[in-house]
Amino acid sequence: MSDSPARHLPLQGASNFRDLGGYPTIDGRTTRWRRLFRSNHLGQLTAADIEIVRALGVRSALDFRGLEERAAGICVVDEITVYSLPIEPTVVATLRAELARGTLTAPVALEIMRESYRNYVRHNTHSFRNLFGHLLEDRAPLVIHCTAGKDRTGFACALILHALGVPDDVIADDYLLTNQHYKRDATAAIDLPEDVRNAIGSVEASYLAAAFEAVGKEYGDLETYLRDGLKLGAVERTALKERYLQA
Repeated sequence: MSDSPARHLPLQGASNFRDLGGYPTIDGRTTRWRRLFRSNHLGQLTAADIEIVRALGVRSALDFRGLEERAAGICVVDEITVYSLPIEPTVVATLRAELARGTLTAPVALEIMRESYRNYVRHNTHSFRNLFGHLLEDRAPLVIHCTAGKDRTGFACALILHALGVPDDVIADDYLLTNQHYKRDATAAIDLPEDVRNAIGSVEASYLAAAFEAVGKEYGDLETYLRDGLKLGAVERTALKERYLQA
């Protein structure tokens, strides 16, 4: 029986709150438990949730939400300092435009999701670069989140695990854990067809693959993206591993 900490913490007012610890790396090390968490936004935590988050020692939140999103769900844990890394949402507006044209189908929605991931690389690399800047300042224990905690957050966590040397298959499995733990908001985008809401209310391997496809087209390969796009040279990579890996 494993004596590792729980990966998923079932908070009442948050969804998909997970620990990135316990993953093996290609050099035989392991990501540290209780240092890096991922979640949806922290604006609806219950009093009991707040005590759990406090007990974890979380003192920073790296928030990918856009301006209006942040205003709609302000972090309710007073001890947490929030650092904004804004990536404005585009998916729902694009879906509604397709709906107005009469061209919205589930396959179209899936491609819109994939294109949004490609745009993380094309247009939002600066936000992910700033993420690593905060990680290098060692503000942990910390939580990384957006609104739903699955797309912007999912790509960010995949990048972190890659930078720490976690194998691709483990990263893919962690990304897809969202489908087990994400609680969809039944009141969100109810004007869209159900099959479209299903497409945007989960994650697919093809979404993450689209982001890394864009990495290849824009930078040649992932290592070049980490070095040139995210400014993670050898010194920075070593520092990250010292902070977030254990032997």
